[in-house]
Amino acid sequence: MDKAIVLASGGLDSCVSIACAINDGYEVCLLHINYGQRTQKREYQAFNDIANYYGIQNKLIIDIDYLRQIGGSSLVDFSIPIEEETIPSSIGQIPLTYVPFRNANMISIAVSWAEVIGAKKIYVGAVEEDSSGYPDCREIFYEKFNELLKVALLPQNNIEIVTPLIHLNKAEIVYQGILLKAPLHLTWSCYQSEDEACGVCESCKLRLRGFELAGERDPIAYRQ
Repeated sequence: MDKAIVLASGGLDSCVSIACAINDGYEVCLLHINYGQRTQKREYQAFNDIANYYGIQNKLIIDIDYLRQIGGSSLVDFSIPIEEETIPSSIGQIPLTYVPFRNANMISIAVSWAEVIGAKKIYVGAVEEDSSGYPDCREIFYEKFNELLKVALLPQNNIEIVTPLIHLNKAEIVYQGILLKAPLHLTWSCYQSEDEACGVCESCKLRLRGFELAGERDPIAYRQ
């Protein structure tokens, strides 16, 4: 059985990506990255809960606190408030929760690990169609990264980044998760709360809208 690494934040999209990788027949290895985000402890708990649910033993937890030191995002700079306005409708409106070039940093770590353990695929739960408009969540970003991998790795290694959710909206992701029996009740999406989800940050709004349009009840608790 070939190995696949899944970038697992503990959120809805990464949880469904884990389910996709398992459904595709891979031996799944999980990479969780702490980067100094506000809800780091709660996301780590969700990650462990999901890993335990699936019985996944091969896990790597990496701390890249330098993204917090660099700043530039309300997720890592606590002096910048988390936005609670309308979800951006175009790529030209990038919310302050965007962490500059975060996904490239994370994928680079995943590729290094993949070379060592012989993983063939790296699953990333990026979403372009129904998301906050982050530039490193666009399909072209992953296409270009895959082109880079063709010239950046040892000759015997053939690693590909896979984005199974890239063209799905949140309702379709919820549907997919339910279809694959993913433990959506264990996931965490809130940007600013670690006890009950706030329900007002853009991540909560995207998630709640997805469940509503899917005709399903979100199984996690909300403050409002």
